[in-house]
Amino acid sequence: MQNLPWLKKEKTKNPDQHLLNANQQIQTLLTDTSVPSAVRQELFQEFSEMEAISEKLQHGEIHIAAFGRVGTGKSSLLNALLGRKAFSTSPLHGETLVQQRSQWDTASSDHVLLIDTPGIDELEGEAREELARSIARMSDIVLVVCEGDLTETEFKAVRSLAGRNMPLLLVLNKSDRYNRDELETLLGHLRARCAGFLDDENILAASADPRPEQLIRVDATGREFPAERPRKPDIGRLKARLWRILEKDGKTLAALNAALFTSELDNRIATKIVQARKTIAEKVIGNYCIAKGVVVAVNPIPVADLLAAAGTDVAMVIHLGNIYGFQLSKREASKLLLTISAQLLLLMGAYWGVNMVSAAMKTISAGMSAALTAGAQGTLAWYATYVTGRAAESWFAKGKSWGSEGPKDTINEILGSLDQDSILRSARNEIMGKLKGAV
Repeated sequence: MQNLPWLKKEKTKNPDQHLLNANQQIQTLLTDTSVPSAVRQELFQEFSEMEAISEKLQHGEIHIAAFGRVGTGKSSLLNALLGRKAFSTSPLHGETLVQQRSQWDTASSDHVLLIDTPGIDELEGEAREELARSIARMSDIVLVVCEGDLTETEFKAVRSLAGRNMPLLLVLNKSDRYNRDELETLLGHLRARCAGFLDDENILAASADPRPEQLIRVDATGREFPAERPRKPDIGRLKARLWRILEKDGKTLAALNAALFTSELDNRIATKIVQARKTIAEKVIGNYCIAKGVVVAVNPIPVADLLAAAGTDVAMVIHLGNIYGFQLSKREASKLLLTISAQLLLLMGAYWGVNMVSAAMKTISAGMSAALTAGAQGTLAWYATYVTGRAAESWFAKGKSWGSEGPKDTINEILGSLDQDSILRSARNEIMGKLKGAV
């Protein structure tokens, strides 16, 4: 929560302002023109959820979602809270196929919606499970409904959702199946398993649709016969706990959950942008490598080779800067290249010696010998440009900084990560292919 200075842990005196701030944060992210269209497309589902959350905040809604395995009685529990049958229930396996929602009249004036979700263990139901998890992410309070000891799937879901810093209640439904001692033992076991990430007061029992009470009735003749008497749902503790949460935090919960979701999406967007930039930068570096390698290979004048190489590297650095959102002048790009080149001279002295020998050989060679020498020099130029590009990209990725490592360590790390022989062979083959194609 350190990234959300406007949202305090203590009870707020102005929850409406929290909702407004959270919605402004969402709108800023939704309208951010710096997010590439490819990233928006890849995170289409998340952006759609953001828009839904924004609409929820505008209406001042608080969402409570029931989450859990098929058959635990999620729909029945929500119906019991509502006091009417609004959610579909059925003995069929997995009756809830899509989300369902209904308004809940609570003790507060907040607009509270109860949301039913598909079972997380539905057979061949990966899409339904993702829908359920998506709804849980967008909700302000989550009820994980179980009917006994937690399965591994349920336990992982509870632990994962508890990490989102939202109110999470573990509801042991169908508690009428157990006697008092059995129920206390089971609740104690659940609290022990969830210790460390779930408070004891948020682990409670309920019976949304208790089995009828079995009776023996006597008719007017004194004949006995079995009968049943319906029993009311036992949800008093659950309802009281929910109302306390709503009364204490209310709209702040919606603001907090929205802010957390926005922060998570912002981080995912940043990661995707970094990945996209690296992919584009890799292609750009590759294009400049082959361009420089061919120019150096076909130019017979050594001094002109160096000038052509410098011009190519300057253009590459400026191009890489644009990818990372930095506009560099030729002077700034040249200054960065001098820094990189100085380290390359220290770390790749052998390369420069070979390069100069190849340049000298090219001016006095002829025929196939000249072609081979040109290819060798072009290959080395390709390699140097690749290392230069990788170093410049690292500098841009760190915000125009070498960070704590410095340029020498950065370039040394890049050189250490490369399979030099493999790269040189690939570069030489590519350059020679270009040279043959130009003949």
